[in-house]
Amino acid sequence: MILNELAQGLRPMAEGIGWFEGLADEDQRLVLRELDQFCRQARAGTDDASEAVRLAGLRPTYTPCVLVTRGPIEHQLGKVAALTPAHERIKAFRLLVHTLGLADARRRERFCAAGCGHEWHHLVARRPGGA
Repeated sequence: MILNELAQGLRPMAEGIGWFEGLADEDQRLVLRELDQFCRQARAGTDDASEAVRLAGLRPTYTPCVLVTRGPIEHQLGKVAALTPAHERIKAFRLLVHTLGLADARRRERFCAAGCGHEWHHLVARRPGGA
């Protein structure tokens, strides 16, 4: 649920980055693969790429940003998730979280506005002080 809370802005990105950086290398790779799959399931589109780069506060010239904005996003997400240097994985994490946030928000508006059974679309109600 941490990833969905980050994508929905219910958890501060700084907290998410701290959590991610505290993971072992293999666990970081697993998280990035999960984010790749979540983005695909939420139907991330090519139009999401540039906006995700902007929201993540990353330079467009960073490797994950160049990858995600070049070519069909469904092919590029896996490349971003597979980056191996630790400094690139952190950038990839930020980028993929924001990509998921954009794609999932659009999906909620289009397909789940009248209600749905997706547990991750009801996180606000589960948080202390949530609606």
